[in-house]
Amino acid sequence: MAYHYYIYYRVDPERAETCAAKVRELIAEVGQATGVVGRALRKRGEPNLWMEIYEGVADDAKFEWELAEAVARLRFQEFLQEHTTRHIECFQD
Repeated sequence: MAYHYYIYYRVDPERAETCAAKVRELIAEVGQATGVVGRALRKRGEPNLWMEIYEGVADDAKFEWELAEAVARLRFQEFLQEHTTRHIECFQD
């Protein structure tokens, strides 16, 4: 069984450029720790709504742990709009 993660959040417009670098760093760290290569998108017409996609995750527990550790280490919350958070949706085959 494979799991697919879709994570969306609203970025603080004043920190978007710095956040883009953090997203690349986050995706690289998660990829190194789990072997899952993610990608990032921005919503058309709503440039502050971003999404990370990680597909084909075999070990969901390890992936979620590594992702949470990387998000905390990179202090990702600092780049989000005030009073918002990351929303994680997981689907399976």
